[in-house]
Amino acid sequence: MRGSGVHEVPQAGVNTGSARRVERFGTVVIGAGQAGLAVGHHLAAHDADFVIVSDEARVGDNWRRRWDSLRLFTPARHSGLPGMPFPAPNEHLPDKDEVAEYLERYADRFDLPIRLATRVRRISCDGARYQVSVLGSSSIIEADSLVVATGAFQQPRVPAVASQLHANLRQLHSSEYHNPFELPDGPVLVAGAGNSGAQIALELARHRKVWLAGRDTGHLPRRLLGRDFFEWTWPLMRHATASTPIGRRMRARVHRGDPLIGIPERVLRQSGVERVGKVDEVRNGLPVCAGTVVDPAVVIWCTGFRPDYSWIDLPVFGPDGHPRHTRGVAADAPGLYFVGLRFQHRLNSTLIGGVGDDAAYVTARVLERAEQSVLDAGQLQPG
Repeated sequence: MRGSGVHEVPQAGVNTGSARRVERFGTVVIGAGQAGLAVGHHLAAHDADFVIVSDEARVGDNWRRRWDSLRLFTPARHSGLPGMPFPAPNEHLPDKDEVAEYLERYADRFDLPIRLATRVRRISCDGARYQVSVLGSSSIIEADSLVVATGAFQQPRVPAVASQLHANLRQLHSSEYHNPFELPDGPVLVAGAGNSGAQIALELARHRKVWLAGRDTGHLPRRLLGRDFFEWTWPLMRHATASTPIGRRMRARVHRGDPLIGIPERVLRQSGVERVGKVDEVRNGLPVCAGTVVDPAVVIWCTGFRPDYSWIDLPVFGPDGHPRHTRGVAADAPGLYFVGLRFQHRLNSTLIGGVGDDAAYVTARVLERAEQSVLDAGQLQPG
């Protein structure tokens, strides 16, 4: 049963002839990336009453905006969502446009009810239902359950030291980088030596001088004993949950920095990339990397993202800004759920091929809540 009840509710404090439009759903899913689509697939399979809202103009646009040469480091075999394998040879590494097209086709195949170009302004709760306010609209969307599926990569993180660099020095975050030809001439400092930073540094090194700033987080081989690395590790990534000793050790290791996948130090050196330390200060407007002053024309900050839940007006976040939850079930807010968080339950929770397991778990909790609400309503009926 997909659809909504539309109600005209008088606005408080005004003439009752003026009313706002209120739509009610069983569940509202915020975000139409891989996490939101996976949740939508499971809800649709149970004929649930739900809607997915997204601020994107097209499904997959968050991937289309990323840099031109980006490829997944997980092969196609492990990059599919529930019910639809990625349409490519098993060991193919999909590029960002292939991922975007796949997500759009996925939404079409399962006829998911998605409202695009709909930016959520505020989420609150009146004690009975969650209320979703949309930017540029006076209408309200209400829901018994709410799934936040905006993912782990929300607000670009740039260190405070960036503000001290010379005004003529071009700076951009990795989320704004597309290709070398959009940059001004001259050397580039890539700040942040994770997978994104290393990939961008290698691409730029074919055209200009490149420094890669940040500590060595180690690397893992692309292939091992003739098989793709993920063929060996995927079972472990699925079963190394946050509640197991090995899962806790792996999560602690990941929080210290992801190892580079298939990019050994030898490749960086041979490509002409010069390793320097972390950008830790500024002298005369120039970045200083662990004591070494560099003079780039461009700085690309590959320093990751931070959570941004400022639009959720609910007391469910810890001091670090991350939601307090158990396997995506929010603490102290019945009916509120999260999907797509980093290591939400397993090591592969943020990967396209791993988010489906978390989506299935959260969907089961949503359906249980809906069933219990029906039972409670029946008990309140007069005998």
